Amino acid sequence: MAFVEPVTLRDRGVRLEPLALAHEEGLRAAAADGELWKLRITSVPEPQDTRAYIEAALKMREDGNRFAFAVVEDATGKVLGSTSYHDIVPAVKRVEIGYTWYGQSVQRTHVNTTAKLLMMGHAFDTLGCHVVGWRTDNYNFASQRAIERLGAKKDGVLRGHALRRDGTIRDTVMYSMRAGEWPEAKAQLLYLLERHAQ
Repeated sequence: MAFVEPVTLRDRGVRLEPLALAHEEGLRAAAADGELWKLRITSVPEPQDTRAYIEAALKMREDGNRFAFAVVEDATGKVLGSTSYHDIVPAVKRVEIGYTWYGQSVQRTHVNTTAKLLMMGHAFDTLGCHVVGWRTDNYNFASQRAIERLGAKKDGVLRGHALRRDGTIRDTVMYSMRAGEWPEAKAQLLYLLERHAQ
């Protein structure tokens, strides 16, 4: 039995459902909203690579080290982007949240906060995780701010850690949250979402 079993999570008009080949067209459209693949600090697939992107995610799910979701507008079924649990370590009850991207039109809305709230809640409250982690490119300042807004703590920087899509080598900024920090972080995220809804 896999540590992360297939599940659909929903709240505030946002639905996270297991990524499948059926999401290919919607995912391609979401990436085209802002031509996100042109950003050197993300892993968003180019349009012609969308199917391969999904297939790679499904293979990683099969191997037990990544579980990808399509982020969907609940009312319409429109695919808004994707996010994943990855670097899943059942022995220490740890997952990371990443491979996250959204079409430009839903960035800086309630979508990311809602998706992260759902994923963190599932990780801590259902899977019983001790730690949830995040990692991002040292030049992805928007991502770093978003992770810090979640209440995650900066663990440090892994220098010369990974290749970017343009072939340069990036430093990776690592963050984490422990289970004991989750209740306060959850309360803050709910507060922010309530304020956004007013």
